[in-house]
Amino acid sequence: MKFAVQINEGPYTHQASDSAYNFIVAALEKGHEIIRVFFYHDGVNNATRFTTPPQDDRNIVTRWSELAEKHNLDMVVCVAAAQRRGIADEGEAKRNGLDADNIAPGFRISGLGQLVEAGIQSDRVVVFGD
Repeated sequence: MKFAVQINEGPYTHQASDSAYNFIVAALEKGHEIIRVFFYHDGVNNATRFTTPPQDDRNIVTRWSELAEKHNLDMVVCVAAAQRRGIADEGEAKRNGLDADNIAPGFRISGLGQLVEAGIQSDRVVVFGD
C-alpha cells in the first residue's frame, strides 16, 4: 500500500510527531511505500536543525533526518507555515533577507501542491494532529 503522511503538530508539544514516526517505521518494515511526509501547521517545527533537547530526551528532528536518509523519504515542509514559524532553507533565507537557514537535513520546503500530489499518488493519506 502507498501512504502519504501529514503531520500537523510540533515535535515536543503533542504526540503526533512520535506517532507518525512510529507509523512510518512500522509501515516500511511491512513493505509499504511512503510517497511523501508533509509537515504542515506547527508540524513544520519538526524540521528545524536548531532543536537541542536535553541529552536524556529523544531528538525527534534527528530521528526524522536519519529516517529520511535511510529510506530516501521525501519530507516536505509547507512553505507558508514555515515562513510564519521562522523555518527557512538556504533559498528562503536569501529571499527573505535572513542571515542563516535552519532546516534540518532530509527536509525540503515546498508548497501545498506537494500534499495534493501525494494524495493523488497514494492509496491512503494518514494525518497526525489537528
